[in-house]
Amino acid sequence: MTFKTKESRLLLILGSFFVANAILSEFIGVKIFTVEGTLGIEKFNINLLGVPNLSYNMSAGVLTWPIIFIMTDIINEYFGVKQVRNLSILTAALIGYAFIVVGGAMHLQPSDFWVTQNINGESLNMNNAFAGIFGQGMWIIVGSIVAFLVGQIADVFIFHKIKKVTGDKALWLRATGSTLISQCIDSFVVIFIAFYLNPQYHWSWQMVAAIGLVNYTYKFVVAILMTPILYLVHGIIDRYLGKDLSHRMITMAGRS
Repeated sequence: MTFKTKESRLLLILGSFFVANAILSEFIGVKIFTVEGTLGIEKFNINLLGVPNLSYNMSAGVLTWPIIFIMTDIINEYFGVKQVRNLSILTAALIGYAFIVVGGAMHLQPSDFWVTQNINGESLNMNNAFAGIFGQGMWIIVGSIVAFLVGQIADVFIFHKIKKVTGDKALWLRATGSTLISQCIDSFVVIFIAFYLNPQYHWSWQMVAAIGLVNYTYKFVVAILMTPILYLVHGIIDRYLGKDLSHRMITMAGRS
């Protein structure tokens, strides 16, 4: 198969960014960072549903998730539901494959000279560091994959429901609206599976709800701030495709 048409090249580029960012999100997500500390402000120390001293401690995976949802909405806009659904299933399978490969790498016998390394003046056991970074628990892996698929299905469904009402107008409403709802679902599903159902943890439903709400408020703000970027990407694609081809693809995508 060759990518001679503008449509096929566009799908290849968008799909590649989609898959790459989804896999990146899974692996950088093991790092938890403080939003307040990164911004240089005091921690909020929120008390919510009986859970005290909550602050914005987020998975680093939030860096790439906004890009994933922009790609989802753009692919949905130009190629329709089936392409997004197929790409989401493929991505979930590739994430699972990536974890299997990493699991195999973790079981390889490390070389003696590599194990102890000096990083920034500190002696580290590289094999333990590798296992700590890449060795996410099965519950977290399953939770993230399930949350990804459920979030994608919700995003696509809501996107097209809104589009049936608004037509080709109000891109911001169908794109941002679908992202806000799907991000809400994603936030709670992954926490529920990884920390509530997981027998290693003893999180109450109040803790799941409180942390999910705090995380979602961050994602809500980011989704709103990303709306201009959505229009920027949409404009670049329209110029690349040309007015006639762009309109035809959007119309056909709406029928799929």
